[in-house]
Amino acid sequence: MPEDKPIDPTIEPSLGRTTEDRCIGIIGLGLMGNAIAERFQQAGYSLVVWNRTREKADPWIKSGAVWNDRPIAACQKIIISLYSSDVVEQVLEEWKSDLKPGKILIDTTTGDPDASLRLAGKCEASGVTYIEAPISGSSEQTRLGLATVIAAGPRAGFDACEALWKILGKNVFYVGGSGNGAKMKLVSNLVLGLHRAALAEGLLFGEALGIEPQAALSVLQGSAAYSKQMDAKGPKMVRGDYDVQARLSQHLKDVRLMLQSAERLGVQLPLSQTHRELLARAEEQGLGELDNSAIYESMRRTNQTKSASDDSR
Repeated sequence: MPEDKPIDPTIEPSLGRTTEDRCIGIIGLGLMGNAIAERFQQAGYSLVVWNRTREKADPWIKSGAVWNDRPIAACQKIIISLYSSDVVEQVLEEWKSDLKPGKILIDTTTGDPDASLRLAGKCEASGVTYIEAPISGSSEQTRLGLATVIAAGPRAGFDACEALWKILGKNVFYVGGSGNGAKMKLVSNLVLGLHRAALAEGLLFGEALGIEPQAALSVLQGSAAYSKQMDAKGPKMVRGDYDVQARLSQHLKDVRLMLQSAERLGVQLPLSQTHRELLARAEEQGLGELDNSAIYESMRRTNQTKSASDDSR
């Protein structure tokens, strides 16, 4: 949400641009959409916002953003941040009359590669440039300018958004034609999620052995086992702080997408199959709307239930 604070020093507002160039549309104001909106507001852009639930836009409107029922009509460049490809397709269908030549859609949604190809085809037929730009990193990392952007689509469209990439993320990778962005994001999320699950299991095992979780985390951070998830999610696991930066249920959605894609290709992903079961169990325990670091809490609860069951025998 917008706050009164200094401009992020990693953002350098451009000078001498036209009013149109300094306007950006934001479709979707969930965790990631809010972080993206904050980045662009700090960079001096005028925001045109839309969300399926209008109340979520109220803080932005109070801070100077403009609500528009037809954000694609209002801006030349529009950033989309929605839950799934299905939702993106639904909202774009509602505004298909606004898909005019020259528009550039930047879709940060973690979606289905096949759906990304469909969307790219529909946009191309209307003269609209569709760029996939899923973001690797939590909403907090995005807010701090530390996320990685994985972009795909027409190269000319990617180059036309050069100024925007510097605001969206610290690292930006162009991975080729349409569909490749969604594919690479699923690969990235597969590895990222397994790192997180392995950390949770390691901390739990250490605790069972009598090692205090913070002590275990410190050793892991200084060892060959290190991953960046230890910095981002380790402290949250140790403190039991599951304030949401990226929802557990959303990662479960992504893992299901990975497995669906793998099944179509005839590829087995045994670790991801197990990960899906762990996340589904966490969701059943009522942890789905918490941060994805709550997989640690789910593992703890499962073990406590098992211990209680064993003791009652």
